[in-house]
Amino acid sequence: MAEEALSELGNYLKDRAGLSLKSVELAYGELTVGVEVSELIATLIFLRDDAQCQFISLIDISGVDYPSRAERFDVVYHLLSPHQNLRIRVKVATDEDTPVPSATPVYLGADWYERETYDLYGVLFSGHPDLRRILTDYGFEGHPLRKDFPLTGFVEVRYDDEVKRVVYEPVELRQEFRNFDFQSPWEGTDYVLPGDEKAKTN
Repeated sequence: MAEEALSELGNYLKDRAGLSLKSVELAYGELTVGVEVSELIATLIFLRDDAQCQFISLIDISGVDYPSRAERFDVVYHLLSPHQNLRIRVKVATDEDTPVPSATPVYLGADWYERETYDLYGVLFSGHPDLRRILTDYGFEGHPLRKDFPLTGFVEVRYDDEVKRVVYEPVELRQEFRNFDFQSPWEGTDYVLPGDEKAKTN
């Protein structure tokens, strides 16, 4: 039922005069619309205001990194239409230097989502009211969700109760997170787990 409605919506968007879409694709029960950066705001306004669409709720904005592409980032907008009971995904491709117009004039809730995408991927948003980092620490260099971000050589931050302040330490991978027991949980382990030595044996 939902897939039929999404298919009809996809055909409606393809036939809509004045709406410039790069692609409309229905796959895995999801409708994805691809747009150019210059057409993003007009497309979002149409999807929000059109009587057949009514995508009035912005669910999320996220980034995807494809380092081998010239336009290495996809910025992905997830929209919900409570009236139609449908979701749609809008994708726009950009590079490290080309800003994407901010969706905050269309959806006020885009503010922090765009800040997160900027912080973690380095995607720039033009017209954003307060584009600054939101998750990483002050003075943090780089963007942690890029595929080329190094995994070692940085510091981790934690509050030290003994010195009563935030301390910076080299990143340390704890041993217990690197040793995995791949045996079936139904067969059990060949060794005694800590604490089990106290259990009564039959």
